[in-house]
Amino acid sequence: MDVVPDKRERILAAAARLIVRNGLQCSMSAIAEEASVATGSLYNYFKNKEELVLGVYVRVSMEMAESLMLADKASTSSEADLASYIERYIDFIWEDAERARLFDYLDNNPLISFDDAKAVFGPFVQHGIGLIEAAQAAGAVREGLPTLIMSFVRGAIRNALKRLRQKGSKLAPKDRRMIADMCWAAIRR
Repeated sequence: MDVVPDKRERILAAAARLIVRNGLQCSMSAIAEEASVATGSLYNYFKNKEELVLGVYVRVSMEMAESLMLADKASTSSEADLASYIERYIDFIWEDAERARLFDYLDNNPLISFDDAKAVFGPFVQHGIGLIEAAQAAGAVREGLPTLIMSFVRGAIRNALKRLRQKGSKLAPKDRRMIADMCWAAIRR
């Protein structure tokens, strides 16, 4: 029985798992087998492997946007918006170890062109830059390139959580707080 009833989504999930395990060495037939579909079915959804890989990127980007690009209704300041984003990013990276490994792999081994990556992740990246710019304008965040500052924050979170996972540790509330506090300590004005 299908765990994920939508065949296209099953194919994307299978491709993501195999990319994490084997890199791009995974064949279309291996992806089909992992997704429990006929190899020919892949080509009903994706004309080639490059299009399938782009679909994996789009899927990750959509998950990030849904989880992280929220308007904070109760927010009272740009600093609170940024703090909320940092907390959500910690949760997003921690809650799904396989997705975190996929994102880490894709971030370190770009499989699509820069223009495609910019198109796929542009709204998400711009959202983060906007949070930094607003916090800078309010005097809460140090001067500097917003892109660089947000990249530092997201990278620090991903790497800290990766180390916890490698040790087999749980994310204790005190560790979660420490990671958020270290991010603020690094960017606060």
